[in-house]
Amino acid sequence: MTEPDVTVVVAVFNTMPYLTECLNSLVGQSIGTDRLEVIAVDDGSTDESGKELDRFAAKYPDTVRVIHQENSGGPAAPSNRALDLATGRYVYFIGSDDYLGPEALERMVACADEHGSDVVVGKMVGTNGRYVHQKLYAATAPDISLYDSALPYTLANTKLFRRELVEEHHLRFPEDLPVGSDQPFTIEACVRARKISVLADYTYYYAVKRGDASNITYRADHLARLRCTEKIMKHTAGLIAPGPDRDAVFKRHFEWELSKLLLADFLTLDPATQRQVCEGIGALLDEYFTDGLRDGTGVTRRVRFGLAQRGAVDELCRALRDEAEHGAPPFLLEDGRAFAAYPGFRDSAVGLPDRFYEVLDEGVAGRLAKHTELESVEWEQGGAQLSLVLSVRLGIVGDTSAATVALAKGAMPKGADKPGARRLSAEARRTRSVGEFGRELVQDGTRTRLTARIPIEQVNAKRGVRVYAELAGSTYEIPVKSGGLPMPLARRWGRGVPYRVAANVNPKGRVVITTAPLWETKSGVFRRLRRKLSRLKRKVNR
Repeated sequence: MTEPDVTVVVAVFNTMPYLTECLNSLVGQSIGTDRLEVIAVDDGSTDESGKELDRFAAKYPDTVRVIHQENSGGPAAPSNRALDLATGRYVYFIGSDDYLGPEALERMVACADEHGSDVVVGKMVGTNGRYVHQKLYAATAPDISLYDSALPYTLANTKLFRRELVEEHHLRFPEDLPVGSDQPFTIEACVRARKISVLADYTYYYAVKRGDASNITYRADHLARLRCTEKIMKHTAGLIAPGPDRDAVFKRHFEWELSKLLLADFLTLDPATQRQVCEGIGALLDEYFTDGLRDGTGVTRRVRFGLAQRGAVDELCRALRDEAEHGAPPFLLEDGRAFAAYPGFRDSAVGLPDRFYEVLDEGVAGRLAKHTELESVEWEQGGAQLSLVLSVRLGIVGDTSAATVALAKGAMPKGADKPGARRLSAEARRTRSVGEFGRELVQDGTRTRLTARIPIEQVNAKRGVRVYAELAGSTYEIPVKSGGLPMPLARRWGRGVPYRVAANVNPKGRVVITTAPLWETKSGVFRRLRRKLSRLKRKVNR
């Protein structure tokens, strides 16, 4: 057999029936079996995986090579053994429960040859509910950096590597990591690579979440994941000097691996394990959590990290429990700054600086929408003027003088935040005019009640009720939801030309005010007359 273009490494442990689709996707590659070498290492499987591998090896003897060994406890050892035997110009790693697009290898090898790439990342998608970070695949790019792209969030080894690079630096997988053993390999390869390319023009890799969620990533406990993250970060620190480049990689570990240790399931751990997790995270914060990383982390994660670092386990548990039951806490506005009043805020016993609780250049539209509640709504008529009087509670306390309520034309734009609010751009803030409308603010220490009197115009329009609020230098537009509150009955008003106004709730639960000349409404005299004439005409035509 001549030297293959690419060696595909498959570490296998009990992955039937997924293994069959994986192997079929390899031998069916458009690159052809004569340019392909598959080395599959059976890591002591107890199901039919070993037999299935032998079947493919017998069917494709010049392409598929199978090694059987005792179970090693993870994919690192079998991957290393396959690497020792690889002969291809490039090596590619695939999970034995995943599969490739038919043209994947041919396209990636062509890209590496054309651009001189040491690492090629092909677009990867998740199946069966498997999450795969997609930002890196926004566009094809022949030359990207580990430090100014989304690559740190895509550190799986499911990439094409130039084998010359792998052997020059003797890159291998650490065999003492049950979780994330591919990350040190991938990080070092990307640090040492002369060129890294991304291909987003085709679906190269399909990552499968098994029906029983038995993928190793889903089975590791908190302490195991913490220990693995510690070792990965230590390895990375030995490759990248302190500074913005290291922060760019470590941002992923703080936002992803470490923050996942402080989710709701933290509450299910016994107190001793909770303390161990907090101590471990605290040590990593002491070592690597620079001021830049701290300020670039969202306030929710930042507070949890800070409480863990301080060993404030009770406050951390209360923060997790309160947020699960009631949502995020209200915002406190002071001198143009905004703080999220999580447990431990300005508690001298905790001693966590205000900076950990401050909202710093991050979108909080979802929280504002969730904590905006309609309390009352009614019509008020004074002479010929009809007004809508409503009270809304906001999850903000402090300096809320900039908060207003208005009727805004049309629906929220498609780019609005999913919970219903959006942060306005500087241009939108300049062009937006909402007026004062007899506004009144009342605060109870946890919320702000905003009462507004909005004059109704005699126009033919459908407009949504919006709250506009300033928070930490940003303006947010928040649609008001009815919350099940009954809407006032439709009203007729106006001199000269009579108008009808109605308050309705749209399918998303948002309050919408509709005004129209009475004859254009369903209840209008002329509308009823036209219907009668139409029915009469149909009878005559019969």
